[in-house]
Amino acid sequence: MNGTNEPPPTDSPRVNRTVTDGIAHVELARPQARNAVDLPMCRQLRSAFEEIDAADDVRVVLLSAQGPAFCAGADLRERAGQDAAWVRRRRIASFAAYEAVEQCRHPVVALVHGAVVGSGGEITLAADFAVAAESTTFRFPEPHWGTVGATQRLQRAIGKRRAKELLFTNRAMSAAESLDLGIVSRVVPDELLARTGAEIAATIAGAPPLAIGLTKRAIDLGGDTDLDRGIRIEMATIEQCLADGGWREGVDRFARRGSDNSGTTEGEK
Repeated sequence: MNGTNEPPPTDSPRVNRTVTDGIAHVELARPQARNAVDLPMCRQLRSAFEEIDAADDVRVVLLSAQGPAFCAGADLRERAGQDAAWVRRRRIASFAAYEAVEQCRHPVVALVHGAVVGSGGEITLAADFAVAAESTTFRFPEPHWGTVGATQRLQRAIGKRRAKELLFTNRAMSAAESLDLGIVSRVVPDELLARTGAEIAATIAGAPPLAIGLTKRAIDLGGDTDLDRGIRIEMATIEQCLADGGWREGVDRFARRGSDNSGTTEGEK
């Protein structure tokens, strides 16, 4: 293969996307390669999330994968015979795909199982949160492949020293440990992963979409600044909610339900 040329384009689906009742399902669909990420998958994943981001009928996204592994990392075979310029463009394409997942205005929940390696971890960390099957294992082997990756999202999720340990040693991490470190939010039996994802998605989809979207925005923007500016961001999103007027429906629903058995009530701060 000529190292100065892109590999031939392919129409083979690497990513499936469907929307049902406000729930978008994005599925990595390259099980024969354990969902290893190649250039077409990068492009299709980015395209799927850009389309979902623009869709007004979507309330939440479930990101999952076919086959025995969520994602076995980057497909290093496609780099054989390529030059450094091609590899650089390929890495830029992967960064664009992860960013499309992270920047989606709708909540994104990753459902992971089996092996989650390298790029699979990046995709998981780009989601808003993740639920893991008990059999899930994580590895971040980039330095052992002679490359650099997972140096930014991973340390922001688990801290600098822990990220260094995982990247330097290439050791496998269990689902239980990934829960302790905050890479995933819940661990469930393998056979309950899909059901748990569906229940979470239904709960999110049933909430007022503006409030959910603004909550996501306030958390993401506030996480990059200090508390004082973060409070100002939250106040701005509150004002947007008030201007919309939909908040009254939530209050009315609560009033109809009444207080709980303890006599306490829920409400806004």
